[in-house]
Amino acid sequence: MRVLGIDPGYAIVGWGVVEYISNRFAPIGYGAVITGKDTPFEQRLVEIYESVFDICKRYQPEALSIEKLYYQHNQTTVIGVAEARGVILLAAAQCGVPIYEYTPMQVKQAITGYGKAVKKQIQEMTRIMLHLESVPKPDDTADALGMAIAHCHCSRSRLMGTPVR
Repeated sequence: MRVLGIDPGYAIVGWGVVEYISNRFAPIGYGAVITGKDTPFEQRLVEIYESVFDICKRYQPEALSIEKLYYQHNQTTVIGVAEARGVILLAAAQCGVPIYEYTPMQVKQAITGYGKAVKKQIQEMTRIMLHLESVPKPDDTADALGMAIAHCHCSRSRLMGTPVR
């Protein structure tokens, strides 16, 4: 199974493609889409859309795994992230990639076995599972790889994410 994990944002969109075969993980590609802070917001959305579309075409994932959006503190930020998330979902849908959403607790549970794990634990387990020398930077990239791993684990269990319709 080939899964594209995405950590959505509008300044940085982390992405990671993971191959999962016979309970083994292999990183296929990963990185971040970084948009300039001085770039008009609508242009940032275009850059995100085009980049995710290109990633989907290049790597041909069988699923996209993305964090379910939740409101924490900054209402302005969550709206921008939601808009970026929208163009990410559009790009995947136009490429015919099924989309699955996971809560942060589902991701933590899938990767570490503990739903209240801290970010550093998740990133370290991701590094170990993918046999990487170090945790990928920026953190958004490591988080995206974790999203992909979570889908691989969850796709065959009761933790299955919510398909986006």
